[in-house]
Amino acid sequence: MAFLVPDFPGWGTDHVDFMLRLPCFTNHIEFPMPTISMFYGIVIYLYFYDDERDKLPHIHAKYQGMDASFSILDGSLLSGEIPPPKARLVQAWIEIRREDLLADWELAVNGQTPFLIDPLR
Repeated sequence: MAFLVPDFPGWGTDHVDFMLRLPCFTNHIEFPMPTISMFYGIVIYLYFYDDERDKLPHIHAKYQGMDASFSILDGSLLSGEIPPPKARLVQAWIEIRREDLLADWELAVNGQTPFLIDPLR
């Protein structure tokens, strides 16, 4: 989804970014979820501007209608659930790809498109 910057003197992307973080706006806007990897039926994605949870870097994993969030820093399960064998695959992948994930996290929380990351093989 693209956002248009209002054509008011002095308005720029910083103002729009501020407005989009207000609850009255964010309750009505769904930010896109860029998929960064897929493996063994698991889809890994990040949200744009998803810097809550005390700005803890994390990813989202979706498997057969179930969702879970995992810390990029240590692979711990933060919320939700997916089957334990699939969660272990996600945690192993996080350990292998941590540096790439942290770089993608920085891009996504700043509204930039993250890169695809190689899947677990």
